[in-house]
Amino acid sequence: MLKLKDNKKAVSAVVATVLLIALTLAVVGIVWAVVNNLVQDRIQSSESCGILNEVELNPRYTCYNQTTGNDELWFYITVGEVENLEDILVSISGQGTGSSFKITESLANLTNYPSRTPAAGIPEKNEGNTYIYTLPAAFTQAPETVTISPVISGEQCGASSTINQFDECSSLA
Repeated sequence: MLKLKDNKKAVSAVVATVLLIALTLAVVGIVWAVVNNLVQDRIQSSESCGILNEVELNPRYTCYNQTTGNDELWFYITVGEVENLEDILVSISGQGTGSSFKITESLANLTNYPSRTPAAGIPEKNEGNTYIYTLPAAFTQAPETVTISPVISGEQCGASSTINQFDECSSLA
C-alpha cells in the first residue's frame, strides 16, 4: 500500500506540471492573438489608404531653427504616386506639449521655404515642399517628434512618416 501512495504523489506532480505548461501556452496564445490583431490593424490602416512609403518626411531637410528669434521647425514632405490626396495632418510634440494642424489650414505660423509666404497647400503628386512652422511658446527647445498622416478621399490615414531626431538648421547650410 505504501508503494501505491508514492505513485499517486508522483502522478499528481506530473499532472500539475502538464497543467502549468498548458496554462503557459494558453497565455502565450492569447497575448499573440492580441498583439497580432493590433499590428494587422495598423498595417491595414496604412495599406487601405494606399500610401505606404508614398507620403513621407525627408529627414535630410527637416531641422530645428533658433536663429530667427523664434523657434521654428523646418520640414520637407514628399508625395509620391498618391491619388485623391486632400490634406496632410502634421503633429509635433515634445517637452510635454504638442501641436497639430493640417497643411491646408490658413495658419500665420506656417510658411513656405524659402520665400516665407503663407503655405499654399500640399505638394502635388510626385513633388515635395519645405514648410517652416513657428513653434508655439510652449516649446522651449527642439521638438521630440514630428509625424504626418495623409487625408485621402476624406479618410484620415494612419501615420505615414515620423522623425524623432532633428539637426540644427544652421548645420545643414
